[in-house]
Amino acid sequence: MDQFFLGFLILSFFISSSTTFAQQNYSANSALDCNSSDETGPSPAFLYTCNGQNNSCEAFLIFKSQTSYDSVPTISSLTSANQDELARINNVTRIAKFPPNKEVIVPVHCSCFGQYYQANTTFHATRGYSYYIVASQTYEGLSTCASLKRANEYGEFDLGSGVEMHVPLRCACPTSTQLRSAVNYLLTYPINFGDSLAILAERFNTSERSIIDANGLEENPVIYPDTTILIPLQAKPTSSITIIHEGPPNVSRPSAPSPGDRTSKRKLYEWIGIAAACSLLLLSVTLAILLLLCRERRNKALESNHERNHVLLEDLRVEIASVEQVLKVFGLKEVKKATENFSSKHRINGSVYWGEFDGEMLAIKKMRRDVSKEVNILKKINHFNLIKLRGVCENLGCFYLVFEYMKNGSLREWLSGERSEYHGSWSTRIQIAMDVANGLHYLHSFTEPACVHKDIKSSNILLDSKLRAKIANFGHARAAARGTTTNAAVTKHVEGTRGYMAPEYVQAGQVTPKIDVYAFGVVLLELITGKDAVFIQDGRETLLSTATVSILQKENAEAELALFIHPSFLGSHDIKLALRLARVSLACLVNAPEKRPGMGEIVSTLLKIQECLAKTKPLEVDSVDVAAPKWHSSIGSTNWRAEAISK
Repeated sequence: MDQFFLGFLILSFFISSSTTFAQQNYSANSALDCNSSDETGPSPAFLYTCNGQNNSCEAFLIFKSQTSYDSVPTISSLTSANQDELARINNVTRIAKFPPNKEVIVPVHCSCFGQYYQANTTFHATRGYSYYIVASQTYEGLSTCASLKRANEYGEFDLGSGVEMHVPLRCACPTSTQLRSAVNYLLTYPINFGDSLAILAERFNTSERSIIDANGLEENPVIYPDTTILIPLQAKPTSSITIIHEGPPNVSRPSAPSPGDRTSKRKLYEWIGIAAACSLLLLSVTLAILLLLCRERRNKALESNHERNHVLLEDLRVEIASVEQVLKVFGLKEVKKATENFSSKHRINGSVYWGEFDGEMLAIKKMRRDVSKEVNILKKINHFNLIKLRGVCENLGCFYLVFEYMKNGSLREWLSGERSEYHGSWSTRIQIAMDVANGLHYLHSFTEPACVHKDIKSSNILLDSKLRAKIANFGHARAAARGTTTNAAVTKHVEGTRGYMAPEYVQAGQVTPKIDVYAFGVVLLELITGKDAVFIQDGRETLLSTATVSILQKENAEAELALFIHPSFLGSHDIKLALRLARVSLACLVNAPEKRPGMGEIVSTLLKIQECLAKTKPLEVDSVDVAAPKWHSSIGSTNWRAEAISK
């Protein structure tokens, strides 16, 4: 009996420990410390730890409307959230404006990067900003100073005008324990003056115990403004839970013990923030006046010139007007000045040019076709791994789309270049694959309806200064139902690039997200081998996908693959890594679309391979849940995912 009782206690201890380990830890005021370190392990001073059951999920943030960020377009742009989804979940129109201090629900795609969950966005800093100000004031504690310093290469006070910052937002996915307790979503909530767990539990229809467990809190905890806690939810939040906060009382904020004396630095940051806010307010008023004057002048010019042939389609005008607070409408003179009248030295490729606008370098794509569909899609998507449309211009039927500038050009150009020292970096190429996979996962799973790119290829994937990838060229993109052939849209106008098109699209015109999965498989092979999707072999054109399948069907697949891969691409790592990635690719290239994995599963698998590479040791199959649907490769009935993450 005593032995049974002892065994029961030991079992209870392990269950309790497992449950405790599964929760996040509240950061307290360590989130405000710009000098925090996580050298000894994950720290809540950075972001939330990747301890959920899934590596990616839909999550939610609460953001309080503030000057410059008080409407659906501006808040969705600030957080890279989908504008339509943000409007829908807050029960407002796409261009609605919120009153000051109004809580706004922000839906985000939360993914595990390394050891932390995050939702990625970008922020263009102006003079006077610091990491502390961006984290605690602009993003209201939804990011942290330490994580911003790690994500960006600039010095703490070197955030000059036009600097683009990478901003990781705090989010998390439910643990297996929470999912068993019917917690399906986690909402990141910035603490305000007067908040208590009892008040928050009642507002969000949850229990204090659930909040305590989700944040690793003790009983009757002290929570601090400018920090965040996770609110566990059974269902998606609705606008009925949001409130308008009163301004903070004129009292000093409570502070928790933390290493070093940060009082003077925080006061400096606060004064800098006040000055920056005033400057931004003055600048906003000035720009608004100038915009009104420009509109009045433009309207007069249009009235006096009735004979001009207005080629711009009316639906495009509606689209531009509806997002005018996000997309800038450039004048032709402004575009010509930036590109020196489209001089050859500004040409990037074909009809794409670079230009400098107020000290910021942007890319200009010149087109003579109707761009209303492309603009309509681009204005609805906001994700770090999708190219961002910054503005539009039209003149006599010629359209100019202004995009963010991608310093390293297309992936195809980079793979074909002479920089072999980069090509040999497996970590760089796997990160590029992860970026593309995350962008497609967002398009397929987090837009409504699902968006199919239809033209995924290495020349439509662009690389920024840090070799982070973004999907571009949405000219062929279209909405499609989620699923496979049973509810596929069908088109009679098949268009695409040889070597990347899925068989069901070529043969029957079927359009589902699985045609993007197929094309991604080809791009992944390009990253592995360094070869084009269609290349010359023995004097004949050969499809890269066909050649790779043939190699992996052989008994000596590893040796054959090593000979097939460009020497500069192998690097110092074992050919087994290339073989694992090739298995992921072949799972994408299965002829039957219903047997191809979804992009969410691909992201999860690539993440495990990336972690394995970082640890420089083999990853055991049983270290990841492979009980998901067993997608089979085209070369046999083996579990592709298990093979890809094993030795």
